Amino acid sequence: MVKRSPLDDGDTSKIAWARYRRLMKGMALVSFLAVVGALGWLRFTMGEALTLHMMIATAAGVGLSVLLGAALMGLVFLSSGSGHDEAIEDPFKDDPDMNHDR
Repeated sequence: MVKRSPLDDGDTSKIAWARYRRLMKGMALVSFLAVVGALGWLRFTMGEALTLHMMIATAAGVGLSVLLGAALMGLVFLSSGSGHDEAIEDPFKDDPDMNHDR
């Protein structure tokens, strides 16, 4: 039988997802600052050679990379902090070949 996840509870779920949204809002600000910093550094080092296309590519690459990393790590924190990780059933619990590292 599958165990119930704490995220199945409405109150726990609301708190966990609110914390995740708050983390993502903060990381959107960090992402924006990383883009501004990267563009400033490129402007300082490249001068007039910095083109519009390079600025767009840099902004998209830096900004989306930071946001993707934050989103994935945020989901790890969400599942761990809410107790969702403990709710899984380990199919290899009784397998002697899988218990050598414990």
